[in-house]
Amino acid sequence: MTVKFRSKSIARSLAFASAVAALAPASAVAQASQAPNAKPAAAVAAAAPAAVPAPVLAAIPDYLIGAEDVLSIVFWRDKEMSTEVAVRPDGKITLPLLNEVRAAGLTPGQLKDMLVEESKKYVEDPNVTVVVKQINSRKVFITGEVGKPGPYPLMAPTTVMQLIVVAGGLRDYAHSEKISIMRTENGKPTSYRFNYKDFVKNKNLKQNIDLKPGDTIIVP
Repeated sequence: MTVKFRSKSIARSLAFASAVAALAPASAVAQASQAPNAKPAAAVAAAAPAAVPAPVLAAIPDYLIGAEDVLSIVFWRDKEMSTEVAVRPDGKITLPLLNEVRAAGLTPGQLKDMLVEESKKYVEDPNVTVVVKQINSRKVFITGEVGKPGPYPLMAPTTVMQLIVVAGGLRDYAHSEKISIMRTENGKPTSYRFNYKDFVKNKNLKQNIDLKPGDTIIVP
């Protein structure tokens, strides 16, 4: 028996639901909430947390400190130099005695080594620990015809399709074949295309690229 769908919306919803099962991260399917006018499969999406807690660092092997990240700097036996500080938009932090120090673009280990060298001017045999308390800098953005547009933390490797799922799925009138991913590479803006209709039909699967911090997905 052949069933014909009465609307493209219903057909797209079923295709979306079948893709979600294989692609949605586990965190995206917990405590789901339905967004107004979003497709039925959008119920698997969860609201994005405000910040990434430090334990997630283990899942981010290429993590570099960025603006708005919260760091705990601990000098053993020197409590007056120890502090908890947020990285400023200019990438610097302010520490007792050391004053302004550039932290953005470094790994926690690299920052630790730099602080050890700088603090030798004031402390004998310094022992420094750098703890990342919150990751606020690793974000991706999605805007346009999705259930829940906005910024989302990039906690683990995430593809274009996975972020669409987390953001509540496509709305009924989205131009799903004209989705764009905007990215800055080597200081220059570039864009990639994502055809949702092709992807759910198992065509051109390589277009489902991994996202990088700062990427913006536009769903017209």
